[in-house]
Amino acid sequence: MDKKYKIIIIIAIILIVGIVIVASSMGTGKDENPRHVVVAMHNNIAEPKGGFDPTLGWGCGHQNFNPLVQSTLFSTDENGTIVNDLATGYSISSDGLKWTVNIRDDVKFSDNTTLTASDVAFTFNTAKTSNSELDMTNLESANATDNNTIEFNLKEPRSSFIYDLRYVGIVKEDGYDNGTYGGNPIGSGPYVLKEWEVGQQAIFEVNPNYYGEKPYYTQITLLFPDEASWLELAKSDEVDVTPVPINGLNETIEGYDKISLSAGRAQGISLPYQPDTGITTEEGDPVGNNVTADDSIRKALNVGINRSEIVATTYSGHGAPEYTGVDSRDYGNPDAIVADGNISEAKRILEEGGWKDTDGDGIFEKNGMNASFKLYYPSEYLDRQSLAVSFSEQAKEIGIDVELVGTDWDTIYANMYNSAALMQQTSPDPYKSIYQQYHSKEIDNDYMNPNLYNNSNIDSILEEAMSTTDLNEANSLWAQSAYTNGEGFGPNGDAPWVWVATYNYTYFVNEDININIDRPDNLGNDILINIVKWRPN
Repeated sequence: MDKKYKIIIIIAIILIVGIVIVASSMGTGKDENPRHVVVAMHNNIAEPKGGFDPTLGWGCGHQNFNPLVQSTLFSTDENGTIVNDLATGYSISSDGLKWTVNIRDDVKFSDNTTLTASDVAFTFNTAKTSNSELDMTNLESANATDNNTIEFNLKEPRSSFIYDLRYVGIVKEDGYDNGTYGGNPIGSGPYVLKEWEVGQQAIFEVNPNYYGEKPYYTQITLLFPDEASWLELAKSDEVDVTPVPINGLNETIEGYDKISLSAGRAQGISLPYQPDTGITTEEGDPVGNNVTADDSIRKALNVGINRSEIVATTYSGHGAPEYTGVDSRDYGNPDAIVADGNISEAKRILEEGGWKDTDGDGIFEKNGMNASFKLYYPSEYLDRQSLAVSFSEQAKEIGIDVELVGTDWDTIYANMYNSAALMQQTSPDPYKSIYQQYHSKEIDNDYMNPNLYNNSNIDSILEEAMSTTDLNEANSLWAQSAYTNGEGFGPNGDAPWVWVATYNYTYFVNEDININIDRPDNLGNDILINIVKWRPN
């Protein structure tokens, strides 16, 4: 064979190999670069309407997660402890109204300008007036006293303010415009935004100026799909990480590991604590329920419901029984928990409370009133529908009739003061998960404390927990508010809720990627919390 033909054959082989490589990569949404990772985000981190702007809620607000582009003053380590990030330390004044935070002097934004205390103060002052889901109403002002010191002045003492400092990402003051920043954010986090296709995806690249541990994955693509697409994205190999929907918890997908992450995502039944005295909300909706206002009803349900069975049937075991809504938090109180699944004990509690099944229909009565109430739940969620059905079935075995009403949130909010409602909470912040949930309040349109729980002794403990400057003491007080001296919001106390389960955040993860390195417990809702630690297997 002469030289000319050899050259032609070699060229042909090269072309064929090239075609094969290109063909093998067609049909997949993933970049074949091994240092790129594609993550489909859970519904709790929906595509931000205002862009990637922490002052408008990105990274914080109702659900807390890693903002990627921005750094935060504090972060969470592998043990779940809040530790310094931008901050080097902090102090609290004796009256709890002034928090002084010192920050590093070696941090640059992605545009090479230096981050100073003025940027931090600007971020919080802007967030305070942003009219977003961020609750900064207790912040009076944030002031930079020098380049590395910020003073936060509060209207009222709040020991849980550390959680705001933990989750609000810092933006650059110079040139900030809330109309354009979200699409072109400048920050000091581990990544910078490279491209944002609204309605499709956002692509981030490593920030070369990042002061912390450099991520292994040099590019991360976030997808914001609807829940119905999650499984197909994995089955078609278009993602490296995707959430698992409730109807896919028993599925397996070749090439993917199924990882279940605890998140303290408590789901439970709010039971109206006040009797029906004829009062209504401003909109005319009734307030109070004479059945659930009877503590023997609430206590019987807490003792009789089999939480482990519901976790097994509703979540295929990807969760855990929940009793107080905060069982797994640092401020959880095991003394507030009761033994459950005991139907005979539940019936004894009802009988001791004056309830009897006089007509033999299996439902208890008292003073001519059936042990019956409505339970409203959001019909759009399969898991909550399943939980509501299981709860109703188990309640009937106890002798309590629960009528299910699957509906929308507006209808739920209109009826939460007069009927049971299925709700959930995830926040690690005790101000949101305890204080707002159990401190007495006036009737309003806020879904916090939906059953109007009211106990002056518990109010006093909650107020003390808020005002202390010792965070360990605060945790002890939060725990006491669940149960102390026979009272509290836990089932062993006043039992205004029947908390049922914590549902884990479950993901299909490419078997070649390890996302569990130094990951803290109970924060599975923040899939990206340890993104700098992700490595290939």
